[in-house]
Amino acid sequence: MEHPTSTLQNDDWERELKAFDDSKAGVKGLVDKGVSKIPQIFNAFNDDIPSKTSPPQEFDLQIPVIDLGFNDAGVQRKDIVDKVREASKNFGFFQVVNHGIPKEILNEMKEGIRRFHEEPYDVKKEYYSRDRSKKVKFSSNFDLYLAKAANWRDTLLCIMAPEPPQPNEFPTACREITICYSGHVRKLGLTLLELLSEALGLKSKHLEEMECMKGQLLFCHYYPACPEPERTIGTKAHTDPTFFTILLQDHIGGLQVLYQNHWIDVKPVEGALVINMGDLIQLISNDKFKSVKHRVLANNVGPRISVACFFTTLRNESDRVYGPIKDLLSKDNPPIYKETTVRDFTIQFDLKLGASSTLEYLRI
Repeated sequence: MEHPTSTLQNDDWERELKAFDDSKAGVKGLVDKGVSKIPQIFNAFNDDIPSKTSPPQEFDLQIPVIDLGFNDAGVQRKDIVDKVREASKNFGFFQVVNHGIPKEILNEMKEGIRRFHEEPYDVKKEYYSRDRSKKVKFSSNFDLYLAKAANWRDTLLCIMAPEPPQPNEFPTACREITICYSGHVRKLGLTLLELLSEALGLKSKHLEEMECMKGQLLFCHYYPACPEPERTIGTKAHTDPTFFTILLQDHIGGLQVLYQNHWIDVKPVEGALVINMGDLIQLISNDKFKSVKHRVLANNVGPRISVACFFTTLRNESDRVYGPIKDLLSKDNPPIYKETTVRDFTIQFDLKLGASSTLEYLRI
């Protein structure tokens, strides 16, 4: 597919972007109007559009599913740590079951996010904003004016830590469950951070003491059914500029991970949560753990609901410097990356927008 702006003049392209943004209705607003052709601003590039050919049979595999043993005394912690280490090293992704969050909470979180995104326009538009200082806001495509093409996706963003929003800042449709789910997923995040620390051969509290969970952000995504899924993408290929992510996804699927230059599906598992390593944990682990590219396909069925909980240090909250953990370094394992602050790392990530790895920018 040729560059979208080769079929639209730059002024027309910018006008279409602004009209979409000014509508405050998001992608769902287009669907509600009954569009049968996606606007040009959503035309993805060849590199982003899924190939019609399937990967070789040997790549028809699943990322590891790890039983955390919250309700099974027979599951040994050493076995869990070993599995977390191997998955984080080889895939950068794994799913967890028996993780301690009741299925009722998971289901109600998905339903609450669906309720919000399907609220009447007059209710939902009040939350529409691109103001970085707002802790709770609705928007479509945070990088709308910078990206080469828009994603077929709307998002409710909630900044839950270090200082959570006031209850009345959340939309009524998902207020109680968002606060409840955030508490549950933070508790699980602390457990995972201990397992990741131990998997690196460190004391269980090492990564927590490095403030790897000081910031907590919920990105609550809504992917409407797309009339032309072959022309666009739900979420373009990217890595996460964070320490790690806990993802709740529904039954529809569409999430794919790049593994040995092939895209593999992360098939939904009932009651499971998806865990993936971010760029910052690859940096501080000195490449022991991998942050890998992933994407979400557009689909002609939906809506698809997902909630990504990012754990990081917010860019304006700390001047702490992060680099390869010194306890992991030796003469045979020297540092691979330069040190950076989360603020500087995030700025570089925003500038590159997935065009190239921010980690490569820091590689020594």
